[in-house]
Parts: sequence; structure tokens; C-alpha cells
Amino acid sequence: MRLPHLLLSTLLGLGLLGGCTTTPAPASAGVDALTWVVVRHAEKATDDPEDPNLSALGQARAQRLAQELATAPVTAVYATEYKRTRQTGQPTADAHHVTITPYYAKGPANEVAAQLKAAHKRGTVLIVGHSNTVPDIVSALSGQIADPMPDTEYDRLTRIHVSADGAVRVEISRY
Repeated sequence: MRLPHLLLSTLLGLGLLGGCTTTPAPASAGVDALTWVVVRHAEKATDDPEDPNLSALGQARAQRLAQELATAPVTAVYATEYKRTRQTGQPTADAHHVTITPYYAKGPANEVAAQLKAAHKRGTVLIVGHSNTVPDIVSALSGQIADPMPDTEYDRLTRIHVSADGAVRVEISRY
């Protein structure tokens, strides 16, 4: 008599457990939906005090940036109106067959970030700025305070990863 009772209990338990299902996580959970890559322009030449070109060292750094982002799904490149920012982003733009979209260097970072967020929901977006604008743009995009950038720093690469659920993770590296 105990065997049928045990069997009945087991079957009932399995039936109840069978009714409890877990919803699998969406395929995009934990995967970055969007990555902002924010850099300062590479080293500048001394050819023009107002709007210098990149130096040879800066041109080499711009090529390294393109190599760093070679496998990333770059969907857009933004640079200010200055030659040095456009020249820094150009190798990456060329490699990914996108044009550089200009943004105003003196525009408020919160406004720049709002426009970028409205325009992009997926992929990798490169933003090239200046030592006095990059930290504010990083803060506005990430919601986290970014360290100031000295005028002598050209190699900071900030990735702001935004997952499908909106979680933000900031990663700083050198290139």
C-alpha cells in the first residue's frame, strides 16, 4: 500500500513542478546592446595654433584606435569641428564605412549625450573630443563621474557598455 501512495506523491510533485516553469533570459541579457567609445583626439602638431593637424605620432595613434575597434560593430563616428578630432576618427570611420558626424565642441555635454542617446540604441559609437570635454561627455553618457583629463593625456579610451536591460558598465583602457 505504501508504494501506490509514494507513487501518487511523486506524480503529484512532478505535476506541480511541471507547472512551474522558468522564463529563459532573453538572448540579449548580459550582452551589450550599445557601447560608447569616448577618446580625446590624438597628439596634435604645432602647424596651426587654432586648428592644428595631427602630428606623426597622433596619426599613428589614430591608426591604433582603428585597430582597437576593428572587430567592434561601429555604426557611427562623431568628432568636433576641429581637424585633429576628425583626423583621429577618420581611420575608424574608413574601416567601418561610415562618415564622421560633426558635433559642436562647446555644446553642453548633457545636450550632446541626449542627442547621441536618442540617435543610437545598438552597436558601437566612437566619440572623439578634447581634454576639456571628454570627461563631461563620459559622465553624461554613463551617469558616473569621470576623472579630469590633463592636457598631456592622449591615450585614454573609455568604453561605456550599456546592456539590453539598461545597466551601465564603464571600462577605461589605454591605446
